[in-house]
Amino acid sequence: MGFDDALNKAKDFASDNPDKAEEVLNTAEERIKERTPDSVDGHVDSGADAARDQLGLGEDDNKGK
Repeated sequence: MGFDDALNKAKDFASDNPDKAEEVLNTAEERIKERTPDSVDGHVDSGADAARDQLGLGEDDNKGK
């Protein structure tokens, strides 16, 4: 399985289970922030937002966060 196959599977999962996918991303984001210096929090947020964009999640849910 290549990267594109894995990405397509993740997109399929996210489209079928948007709440669960958002929960997984939020948990990952929180755990990474717990284990890294505060100075990288902005990068973690940017990465999580990029993942949400790729998976088609949170177009309207994350405005103002």
